Amino acid sequence: MPLENTSAERIAAIHAAQRDYFRSGATLPADFRRIMLRRLEQALRQWERRLCDALWQDLRKSPEEAGLTELSIVRSEVRNHLRHLGRWMRPERRPSPLKLFPSASRILSEPLGTALIVSPWNYPVQLLLNPLVGAISAGCTAVLKPSPYTPHVSATLRAMIGEIYDERYVAVVEGNRDVNTLLLDRRWDLVFFTGSPELGRIVMAAAARHLTPVILELGGKSPCIVDRGADVETAARRIAWGKTLNAGQTCIAPDYLLLHESLADAFPAAYARALRRLHGDDARQSPHYVRLVNDRAFDRVASYLAQGTVRLGGRTDRAERYIEPTLLTEVDPLAPVMREEIFGPVLPVVPFRTTDEAVAFVTEREKPLALYYFGPEKSGREVLRRTSSGGACLNDTIMHIANEHLPFGGVGDSGMGRYHGHDSFDAFSHRRAVVETPTWIDPPFRYMPYKLFRYVKRIL
Repeated sequence: MPLENTSAERIAAIHAAQRDYFRSGATLPADFRRIMLRRLEQALRQWERRLCDALWQDLRKSPEEAGLTELSIVRSEVRNHLRHLGRWMRPERRPSPLKLFPSASRILSEPLGTALIVSPWNYPVQLLLNPLVGAISAGCTAVLKPSPYTPHVSATLRAMIGEIYDERYVAVVEGNRDVNTLLLDRRWDLVFFTGSPELGRIVMAAAARHLTPVILELGGKSPCIVDRGADVETAARRIAWGKTLNAGQTCIAPDYLLLHESLADAFPAAYARALRRLHGDDARQSPHYVRLVNDRAFDRVASYLAQGTVRLGGRTDRAERYIEPTLLTEVDPLAPVMREEIFGPVLPVVPFRTTDEAVAFVTEREKPLALYYFGPEKSGREVLRRTSSGGACLNDTIMHIANEHLPFGGVGDSGMGRYHGHDSFDAFSHRRAVVETPTWIDPPFRYMPYKLFRYVKRIL
């Protein structure tokens, strides 16, 4: 299902119309923002079947997985914003020092303006609409650019957004990277991009021409450490779930496994049992096992299978874009499978002897978007203290993204900025410092010729 590129003329018209609409002040009232959030919430219910059908067509994502990883997360985000919007919008009082007497100091949250939101294909509903919730909540207008690799989802979202919003307020623009270039050539008040670090650098360079702030939700190689003392069965089940969710096409999926050498046999056996519980004896027959997004993705992930010893899995079917959940051992740390984000169901395993060795392996590489540790909680907290990542879980995977009260974002090569909940509101807002000074008194000490300065300097 090929998508038609939105023309440069139409992009320019939408951009100009949204800037004018924002300047009119229509998006500022709290009641307006609440109405727009409720429209999105209602649309998600009314369009649920159509969105799930589109996700199945593009990714073979089951309705259950679509509900769990796409729709429910957006719904929770909307409800959170509706619950707290009034408080987030209130001016925040700050102390005023004596030297500013009798002034009062406040921080006002004001919308940045017109935002561009560019989303990837792996969670094409969640990663487009979740940032939109923040834009609406903050009082911005928004242009949405879904991925062309999920054309059925893109077309469905375009129809849904067109039904509930005036395009002067929220609009969907479709097409390939040429359209991305056209969009990035324009001046926005914020660019919110989710994708690879390589594309993130391109987005950041384009935004720099206009000094446009960016939020970059990128990726990287998220490590998973299974230490001595871990509950092996639980660890295997949670890792297998996190790795095979969306067939590993998740930016916070465990990307490689650091496995304590004492668990070299116990963990693979537990992982095999976990996979059978999740997907049956043949994952290809599971209604909940997603396929790779396209032939190019399949070929790339399949190429990793030759870069180590297949300990478990390894079967493929290019016609279906199917790759069996796979454990890969005896991998070279310098091989592409250990340098590139896998974005598939292949999990390379690297043994370690001490926790210090595992920590060194992680810290010698770029800061990841997520880090997972399985083992004693005390040891896990020490590992977190000595490492850095966008987010983390102790004795779990993925689940930190499901809490709308926690910020989500990267650090270093895995991104910049954060969103979800209050952080989304702040992401699309400018926190404006304001000092309010009455006129009933006008202290003379700040004025030239500073006759009283020798006394005043004591309080400065």
